[in-house]
Amino acid sequence: MARLKDLYNSEIKDAMAKKFGYKNVNEIPKLDKIVINMGVGEAKENSKVLDSAVRDLEIITGQHAVTTKAKKSVANFKIREGQAIGCKVTLRGEKMYEFADRLINLALPRVRDFRGVNPNAFDGRGNYALGLKEQLIFPEIEFDKVDKVRGMDVIFVTTAKTDEEARELLRLFNMPFAK
Repeated sequence: MARLKDLYNSEIKDAMAKKFGYKNVNEIPKLDKIVINMGVGEAKENSKVLDSAVRDLEIITGQHAVTTKAKKSVANFKIREGQAIGCKVTLRGEKMYEFADRLINLALPRVRDFRGVNPNAFDGRGNYALGLKEQLIFPEIEFDKVDKVRGMDVIFVTTAKTDEEARELLRLFNMPFAK
């Protein structure tokens, strides 16, 4: 299932080197990691909600999820420091390429009224952030077992120095950017 990795090793490296004129093979940007984060605000009242979010994230990624805790106490949100309020997974290597392949080719086309992802969601240092409104777009999630529809953030961390290089890298990975 590592089609994206094979594609990167064969065609994408050559296309990137040709477009940006890299002299060294190690200069060519590559996908470093993918971080999937799921903020679960309602976990402050009910800790069972966080357990189901962790389970969903583990099913989607195929890797153990880590719970994230609040860094500061915020009285208006009724959050205390150290309280579990979300979960995240960092994917690298084969699992990263497999997840990217499933996201781009299976999950994103299942989004209702999908016209492409925002081409301007880069952070200035070559990383791309993508927000998903529901976990149901992944085929691994069974609709009957979902207690609540939750969104997640997917961050593509690349070794690219500029947004233009990262945009081209993701475009060559067939990321469906909106026109």
